[in-house]
Amino acid sequence: MSLPTTTRQWILTNKPVDLPVLSGPSQTFTLQEHSLPSLKENQVLLKTLYISNDPAQRGWIGANVDPERLYSPPVPVGSPMYARGICEILKSTAEGFKEGDKVLANSGWTEYSVLDASGLQKVQDIEGVGITQYLGALGMTGLTALYGITEIARASKDDAVVVSGAAGATGSMVVQIAKNVIGCKKVIGIAGGADKCKWVESLGADVCLDYKDSNFRDNLIKATEGYVEVFYDNVGGEILDTMLTRMKRHGRIAACGAVAEYNKSEGHGIKNWVEVISNRIEIKGFIVLDFQPKAKEATAELVKATKEGKIKVDSSNETVVETGFEGVPATWMKLFEGGNRGKLVTKLK
Repeated sequence: MSLPTTTRQWILTNKPVDLPVLSGPSQTFTLQEHSLPSLKENQVLLKTLYISNDPAQRGWIGANVDPERLYSPPVPVGSPMYARGICEILKSTAEGFKEGDKVLANSGWTEYSVLDASGLQKVQDIEGVGITQYLGALGMTGLTALYGITEIARASKDDAVVVSGAAGATGSMVVQIAKNVIGCKKVIGIAGGADKCKWVESLGADVCLDYKDSNFRDNLIKATEGYVEVFYDNVGGEILDTMLTRMKRHGRIAACGAVAEYNKSEGHGIKNWVEVISNRIEIKGFIVLDFQPKAKEATAELVKATKEGKIKVDSSNETVVETGFEGVPATWMKLFEGGNRGKLVTKLK
């Protein structure tokens, strides 16, 4: 089999203001074909097998984002969309990496790529654990959940915890770590739809509330009677605003994401800010990259909890969508349509 000399890529063409546009004259991405460079020393030729889909990617392409306010450089117009992927090595000039190895790489929305070996991480085989879990539960998603609930929110067994976006990739891991690893006295999930809520409860949540229910606010007040010490927030917006009224004095909020706001040029805004002052609520944003020095030991902790049965790492905690390369953007958009349970992964045909 001859090696590829060109690759198809999804290129950022127009930075969106609101929801990304997938067709028409102002479409956000365009499909292009480009030549691949020749391999230099300590480089590999990769074939992308799986692509990670993450809400944070939306922040990297926003039209109204000040690059100086981002935690990493935004995607430039004319460049491939950034993404992490699981790839197969087709050719290598790097010691320690050989043809056929599976690796984690910042491969982006591209079929093939030539990358420096220094940025790769080999994927280890764990019996009974699918390879795609390295994009979710055993990857950056799992580290985000662990870092946020342990070091930012400092949750303990004596705390009641609320998790928004509890059926998402990060939220579902937070639920399991809080209940099954830390042993928090009560874990309340928030998700969209009865089926997702039932699944979140199967992970260990004492109760999961459907934010689409017309009685959601009343249900939340009832579930948080006596108030809660910790809120792990993945969505922002109205749910965050409401939760400010349900926090105990000196409560802690880990601000992980704001998926409810990413595709809106004007956000919901905070109407209950006085609660932060009067109840001395601590709100702290964080980025998983801050946790990188502890990534190796944290991953080992997640693997240990998985082997002990405290964390479920199977097909139920991920949504793997198989598609041709043409379908990569549409699959990513499922994140903002509630089209996933757990981690959303693209599997390229």
